[in-house]
Amino acid sequence: DVQLVESGGGSVQAGGSLRLSCVAAGATYIQVCMGWLRQAPGKAREVVAVVTGDGTDTHYSDSVRGRFTISKDNPKNALYLQMDSRKPDDTAMYYCAAGGLRVCSFRESEFAYWGQGTQVTVS
Repeated sequence: DVQLVESGGGSVQAGGSLRLSCVAAGATYIQVCMGWLRQAPGKAREVVAVVTGDGTDTHYSDSVRGRFTISKDNPKNALYLQMDSRKPDDTAMYYCAAGGLRVCSFRESEFAYWGQGTQVTVS
């Protein structure tokens, strides 16, 4: 069974940095599109960043482009999200997710596997 486990959430002051990690328990599925999504209270869940299966291509939402960096380490079955220049609007539950293809479409519907989420609060 595929399992994604996030870590690294917490509270940080505006302007600070935080790094989220996601470890995938499974075989080779890490070599697919993976992404980070977030959901703030009272708001719809949104795709924040995605990376292709081979880790060479990344895409970001307009709200985080230039501040967040997504990366993956396939041999370690790990996905990361480096968050810099944090803003209060970044406060949300962040989810790691894995899709079924090597390419990404930047749509929530492409993700078949989800982690339990990690809370990030910016004040």
